[in-house]
Amino acid sequence: MAENPIEVDYATLRLLRESGEDHVLLDCREPDEFAIAKIEGATLIPMSELQDRVHELEAMRAARIVVYCHHGARSLRVATWLRQQGFATSHSLAGGIDRWSLEVDSGVPRY
Repeated sequence: MAENPIEVDYATLRLLRESGEDHVLLDCREPDEFAIAKIEGATLIPMSELQDRVHELEAMRAARIVVYCHHGARSLRVATWLRQQGFATSHSLAGGIDRWSLEVDSGVPRY
């Protein structure tokens, strides 16, 4: 397994959150999706706004960033783009919030 994989699974994120290790949880979905379901503590920066708002992440450049979307496709694109911008420890949550709801927190609505 790679030391710095582009994707992490729900179990890895759960352990990261439980450990208290410094990290940023970035939701790249649209505001209407965020209103339906979110992972507590996430910051919303929609993929459609990221290029204009990436400066908001500047103070977190050295932090581990886990990006999520609905199923994992958008977040993979965002994590890849963030790495290209120098955010070397950006990751995509494989399976997205849907998998998180199924495997970790059933209180997060599925849609």
